[in-house]
Amino acid sequence: MTGGSDVEIQRFTPDIESRHGENLTREVASFVVDTGFAELPQELLDLSSKSILDGLGLALSGSVAESGRLVQEYLLGQGLRGNTTVLGTSLRMLERFSAFANGVAMHADDYDDTQLAVGPDRVYGLLTHPTAPCLPAALAIAENGDLSGRDLILAYNIGVEVEAKIAEAMSPRHYQHGFHTTATCGVFASAAAVAKLYELDIETTLRALAIAGSQAAGLRENFGTMTKPFHAGRAAEAGVVAADFARAGWTATDKILESPRGFFQAHGGGYSLDALQAKLGNPWTFIEPGISIKPNPSGSLTHPGMTKMLELILKYDIKAEDVSSVDVGTNHNMPNALIHHRPTDELQAKFSMEFCMAILLLERRGALPEFTDEVVNRADVQELISRVNFSEHAEAEAAGYDKMTTIIDINLHDGRTISGRADFGKGSPTNPMSYDEVADKFRGCAEFADWPDNRTEAVIDMIRALEDVASVRELTTLLSR
Repeated sequence: MTGGSDVEIQRFTPDIESRHGENLTREVASFVVDTGFAELPQELLDLSSKSILDGLGLALSGSVAESGRLVQEYLLGQGLRGNTTVLGTSLRMLERFSAFANGVAMHADDYDDTQLAVGPDRVYGLLTHPTAPCLPAALAIAENGDLSGRDLILAYNIGVEVEAKIAEAMSPRHYQHGFHTTATCGVFASAAAVAKLYELDIETTLRALAIAGSQAAGLRENFGTMTKPFHAGRAAEAGVVAADFARAGWTATDKILESPRGFFQAHGGGYSLDALQAKLGNPWTFIEPGISIKPNPSGSLTHPGMTKMLELILKYDIKAEDVSSVDVGTNHNMPNALIHHRPTDELQAKFSMEFCMAILLLERRGALPEFTDEVVNRADVQELISRVNFSEHAEAEAAGYDKMTTIIDINLHDGRTISGRADFGKGSPTNPMSYDEVADKFRGCAEFADWPDNRTEAVIDMIRALEDVASVRELTTLLSR
């Protein structure tokens, strides 16, 4: 463990499960089974509705990404027809495969929401993307079963909570050594959500979680490629598969999380019991510490810098031709994720602090139309990228890893240096996006997918009152060709 946290990380000895974390997986399963809609506070419903709308918009824009095209061609080639919607298309697939396709689409542009860490040894914003693995699985099962908006909301919130708390409990080594938590922890979100919609009992839910845990996989080396959103899609699919097999009678352990041979030990070498035990829904992660919604289609670690850079550009009317160089400093964890310093395609650009700074100077915005291969490879963009220096900064390092502290120095040809610092970006709980702002983002995603305006507005209105929707099929109809 790094960072000097006083949070205890469990280190296993052969008999530790009898002393620490006994029946931890059963506690998770009980939360899934026992939690009802009446237990969801209004604040939670308000916050989660923004992420649901956000995820649906990203599924539309992701459906026209190159990865979306490849997924759709693959599924068609396999003859995997069914009754559930691949959002943004006319395709109907078996539940597991629509969950996969929609999970890939929601994460395709790296524009989806992000769970926030709380421990000072954690890497802020790098725990998991909660919606992309969970919502597609819940939506597929709710659509196929002709279930209600309330059913979808409940299953989605339960799945996100399970995923977020497991991610928070996992030893930081898990992420630092290369695992992608959206994939590895996301399988528990989708399994929990589907188990809830299937109304599985505790014993069957335990087995669903265990089957999901044995499918947990995903490596950060694939950041900046199509395989990163593939992780989210596979996590969504894995939960459907896990619950299906558990419901059919497939056997599995009842202690997949806490066992010395289980998820926490195998994937991270330990966990914080206090981060999970008695913490599910207490408080709900959406409420505290919160979930961040992205205003830009790039890695979450770029967002404080992008927020501050745009603020400085507009305040001082800075133009690209005025700039000799830009220095960007962060803690040492952030360059470990923002690994593409000279990007040559749109996926690499999402993990390039240099591109994100350069495009704001040139275009004064960084939205979906800016994150394309054509724009990334423009001569003026590549030239300005070469003048952005991204490195570790002592002040940012000292601020702690529970922040994304970013320090910017814009060096101008006239000898001035304009500086700024941001710990958090727009869309974080400290500077949240309103429902109307998320709706505007949804409109941008829908426009990118050439979606009809009347359907776009109908979805925005429907999600505002999703708990009153009698059938999820009303929603998926609006999101299909």
